Amino acid sequence: MLEDIVVGFESTGSYAEPICQYMRNKSVQLVQINPMHTKRLKELTGNSPNKTDKKDPRVIADVISLGHSLTVIVPEGAAAHLRRLTQARERAMEHRTAMNNQLQHLVFIIFPELVHTIKPSTKTGMYLIKRFADPNQLVFAGIKKLNDIIRKVSRGRLGDDRAVRLYHAAKKSVGITEGKESILFEIAHLVSKIESESSYIEDLEKQMGEYLQKIPYSQSILSIKGIGNVTAAGLIGEVGDFRKFETASDVLKLAGLDLYEISSGTHQGCRRISKRGRTLMRKLLYFAAINTTRKNGILHKPYQRHLAKGMPRIKALVAIARKLIVIIFALVRDHSDYIADYSSQLVFKKAA
Repeated sequence: MLEDIVVGFESTGSYAEPICQYMRNKSVQLVQINPMHTKRLKELTGNSPNKTDKKDPRVIADVISLGHSLTVIVPEGAAAHLRRLTQARERAMEHRTAMNNQLQHLVFIIFPELVHTIKPSTKTGMYLIKRFADPNQLVFAGIKKLNDIIRKVSRGRLGDDRAVRLYHAAKKSVGITEGKESILFEIAHLVSKIESESSYIEDLEKQMGEYLQKIPYSQSILSIKGIGNVTAAGLIGEVGDFRKFETASDVLKLAGLDLYEISSGTHQGCRRISKRGRTLMRKLLYFAAINTTRKNGILHKPYQRHLAKGMPRIKALVAIARKLIVIIFALVRDHSDYIADYSSQLVFKKAA
């Protein structure tokens, strides 16, 4: 008679999540199988690369019996919402970036000088493109009006010289004139879509902030200077629940930031990250590492020590990203907030 039932599945395809949600309410243990493991193990089964629906379940069962399955952490409640919102934001950001690139291409055709004077993706650049994509419109507006607009929209960050440069560039523009009206029509459409996408992203980030407040340990993560609402919400959504992991190493594996090397005999291979984990999670940690290693950042000194040893900048940032995971895991585990220069303060207390 069966006492324990273990159900394993490959983490591929849209069908995996509905099945996982259905089975997790049953009295079974759910485990996840890396598709790479089944791909390699199937070569050993029957000494054949054959892959069929009949063979795959047996291969998956062999992986489970060998103890190489992965733990399934299904986000629940607010964490589940954060995962969906984070993924939606990522798709929206990619879509907006694609539209911005397309917009810049079109603007360059009819007014190439504008692209070299003000970045189209900035607030000021977008405002000017929406109203003065045609260089003739910009010339008609005049230097004074341009200067007032640029100062107001950029909030004083851009000076009078920018308006003068734009005006003279517009007068001597080498942009095309044939078919220009059709391009202006498409530019107006793209600007409208970009504004709509930006508004959607803002709404997503607002909802992320609301659900983040419902996570008990979110303030522990936010106490780290350099990690904001979007990053914290994204990490919690990707992990599911930090409290369900036993060690920081398990979280590192989930992110694909665990190290491996290929060595044999006297040959010592270089250590690299496996990248066998959640891609978006690695991306969030990488940008968080950039924020925390800036001047006066909490991890600026460790980052500089890595660079002083000759470590390339990207590898140093990956090392900091790994360190961030360890810090976040410890803060969540201990229900505490991050204290800058904790070790030096501890030495001071002992001396006192």
